[in-house]
Amino acid sequence: MAAEHGASLADPITAPAWTTAAAHTAQARKSTGVAQTRPGHGGRAWLTVTIVLTAGSAIAAIALAPGAGAPAPEGLAFLLFVGSSVHVASTGWFYTVPQVRAHMRQRKVRYYWWPLALLAGAGAIAVLLPRPVLYWLLLPYFGWQFFHYQKQNLGIVALTAAACHVPALRRPERQALIAAGLSGIAALVARPGLLQLPVRPVLSAVFPLAVAAFCGSVAVGASCLVVRSRTRPSAGFSAAYLTSLAFSLPIFVFSSPYAAVAGLTIAHGLQYLLLMGMLAAGGEPRTRMISLAALVNIALLGGAALALASDQLTAKPAVRILYGLFLGAVMAHFVVDAGLWRMREPFPRTFLGARLPWLVTAAVRP
Repeated sequence: MAAEHGASLADPITAPAWTTAAAHTAQARKSTGVAQTRPGHGGRAWLTVTIVLTAGSAIAAIALAPGAGAPAPEGLAFLLFVGSSVHVASTGWFYTVPQVRAHMRQRKVRYYWWPLALLAGAGAIAVLLPRPVLYWLLLPYFGWQFFHYQKQNLGIVALTAAACHVPALRRPERQALIAAGLSGIAALVARPGLLQLPVRPVLSAVFPLAVAAFCGSVAVGASCLVVRSRTRPSAGFSAAYLTSLAFSLPIFVFSSPYAAVAGLTIAHGLQYLLLMGMLAAGGEPRTRMISLAALVNIALLGGAALALASDQLTAKPAVRILYGLFLGAVMAHFVVDAGLWRMREPFPRTFLGARLPWLVTAAVRP
C-alpha cells in the first residue's frame, strides 16, 4: 500500500466539531424528559447506512486482501480510491457554496493562505529530503491520521446519541473510544510494515502493550454501554458505539497491510462522503441537483488527480514534488474541515443545522 499511503489516511485535524452540537442536543433532550430512543426516519437511515458502510468496508478489505507482496486487486484499489483520494477532494465542494465562500472571505488565513502554504511546504520537503527520511516522517504522520479516524468515530457516536434521543456521551465512554484508537496507533508504530513503510521496527516491543491497552479499552467501553443500557436502551446507539470501539480491531488481528488497515481507510472515507452527500442534498430544492453534481465532479476529478500524485513517493525528486503536493492537499483538507465543522462557531452551526436539521438539531439554536 505504499502508493496509497497519503490517500489512505485523510481526515480532519481536530475532533469532529459536530461532537459539540450533537452532545448539546442529546443533553437538551435528556433535560426535557424525552423518552424516545429511536431516531427519526432521516437519522435512522443515516445511522443504518453508516454502520453498514463501516462494517462492510472492513469485511471487503479482509476478503479482497492480496497475498504477501502482491498489489491490491482492482476491486480493493477502487474502494481505496473512493475512501481516500475522493473523500479528500470532496472538501473542495465547500468552495462552491456562496454562503461558505462568504464565510471564508472573512477568514482568509485559514481557508486560503494556510492551504497554499501547506501545498508549497510539503512540495518543497518532498523534493529536498531523501526518500528514507520521508519514510520516517510518514510514520508519525500516519499515526496522526489514524488518531483523527477515531476522532471522526467519536463524532459519529455523538451524532447518534442526538439522533436516538439518548444522553450525550459521558467522559468514560469518550475516553474508552479514544484509548482504543490510540492503542491501534501504538500497534502501527510497533509494526510499520502494516503501513508498508520500509523502516526498521524499533518499537516492536510496544505491540503486546498495545494489545493489552486495546482489550482494556474495549472492556471499559463495553461496561459503560451496559450501564447506559440499563436506563436508556438504544439498539442504534449501541451498534454505533460498539462499531467505533472496535474500529481498530483489524490492526491487531491481521498481518496483511490491506486486511489490517485498508478497511479502516475505506470506512472512514465513506462515512465522510455520506455526510458530504447529505449536506449537498440538503440545500434549496431548486439548486439541489446542481449542488450534488458539483460534489460528484469535484470529488471524482480531484480524487483522480490526488490518486495520481500519491503514486509518486518513489519517483525521482523532480517528480516527487507531486507526492508532496498531494500531502499538502490532504493537510489543507484538515485545516478547512477543522473550521467548517467547528460547531462552537456561529456559521457552522447555522449552515449545518439548516441543511441537516434532523441530525444537527442543536445547530439552529441561538
